[in-house]
Amino acid sequence: MMKMSKKWTALCAALALTTLCGGAALAAAGDQSDPLVTKSYLDQTVIPDVVSQVETKAAARQNELKNTFSAQIEQYKKDIAAMGTGGGSSASYTLVTLSKGQTMALEVGCEVMLRVGTATVTAGTSPALIDVSTGGTINNGASLTKNHLYMATIADRTIKPTADTVKLLVRGGYKVS
Repeated sequence: MMKMSKKWTALCAALALTTLCGGAALAAAGDQSDPLVTKSYLDQTVIPDVVSQVETKAAARQNELKNTFSAQIEQYKKDIAAMGTGGGSSASYTLVTLSKGQTMALEVGCEVMLRVGTATVTAGTSPALIDVSTGGTINNGASLTKNHLYMATIADRTIKPTADTVKLLVRGGYKVS
């Protein structure tokens, strides 16, 4: 009878364990408050809704960026147009020809490269111009070196030709008189 009681206890324990595992499996499958989701529900409802929301937000962001970019382009055009009032201004270099007796007043940030002839710089303070080609400076009354790029970093800098004809590449604001 003792053997029978051990078998019966083992059988009851196995049955209880099976019931417990089955209940846990049913609980994991879902209930009223947490239903089981089917693949067709995901494919037909959830995924199209998510894709639609993402496309809507992406289109709105694209329009926002397009408007911002357009506004920046318009501001850039206005800035370029306002750079040089009265002689020259350009994002690219402009060829300027000077005759003896003329002067070219440079605005701050103007770049100049002597290509033909000879010329000197006039300034009230030193340095007169920055020699971008060498990393040095030149002072009042100094001659420009051909094919060197110079930059005006202080207002009231002028270039005076010392030859009959002088040709300069210029980028930025300037006035010829």
